[in-house]
Amino acid sequence: MLVIGEKVNIMSKTIGPAMKERDPGPIREMALRQVAGGANVLDLNLGPATKNGPEMMEFVVRTVQEVVPDIRLCLDTMNPEAMEAGLKLCTLQPIINSTSAERARLEAFLPLAKTYEAEIIGLAMTEAGVSRDANERLMAATEIMAAMMEFDVPLDRLYLDPLLLPIAVAQQQALEAIESVAMFKQLNEPPLKTVVGLSNIYNGCQEHVKSPLAAALLALLIPSGLDAAIMDPNDELQMAVVRQDETVLSSETIRKSVGVLKNETLYCNSYLD
Repeated sequence: MLVIGEKVNIMSKTIGPAMKERDPGPIREMALRQVAGGANVLDLNLGPATKNGPEMMEFVVRTVQEVVPDIRLCLDTMNPEAMEAGLKLCTLQPIINSTSAERARLEAFLPLAKTYEAEIIGLAMTEAGVSRDANERLMAATEIMAAMMEFDVPLDRLYLDPLLLPIAVAQQQALEAIESVAMFKQLNEPPLKTVVGLSNIYNGCQEHVKSPLAAALLALLIPSGLDAAIMDPNDELQMAVVRQDETVLSSETIRKSVGVLKNETLYCNSYLD
């Protein structure tokens, strides 16, 4: 499974200021740390990048490529100009993170995917908002596929993302996402690739439950056909699941978290105490 390191992120208390102040040190350190942990790709998340977006993206891409030149980059911003500035500098095939079935986003990012021969993540949501179940996610995925063909971007460059919702507010949605991944694999031959933003599952949760929830979700998603995850490559429990460590997969911690994800146990912050 492809591990996409998530921690070069403008929302980070250390990385955000480093990006804004053009301080390469913390960014280099985080890139090296994630690769040492097992990341195959690094996500560079600049968020909206509304102020000096292209210049900031160029700085971050150059900074990371200087220390890990053999690692692919996943560029994450809603600013098309900043996205293109980064794509121009990538020395290896980049990933665009992300588009959705919303027409404006498809028109903004699919031409960039074609021009720069980039892979692209497609979020299974439309103008109507987040999909409510696996069937709506499937409909959004087919719209993204149709647009890929319209803009002449090969389908083998697409990663479909079911869009995970936080377990603390939408517990039933974990199963819908797992089912969606399995359904996405049936949409095409050869099967399309799938990805999740793993940390979305524990947004709003207390610290002690985050790693077990993410690891347990991986344990359920991988057999369903997950190909990649944007995640923390320095989390030992999650990486043990990536390696399919049987001791971890059969542990009580994973078992209890799986029960919550399957909606067999009501989520609460103390469920692992």
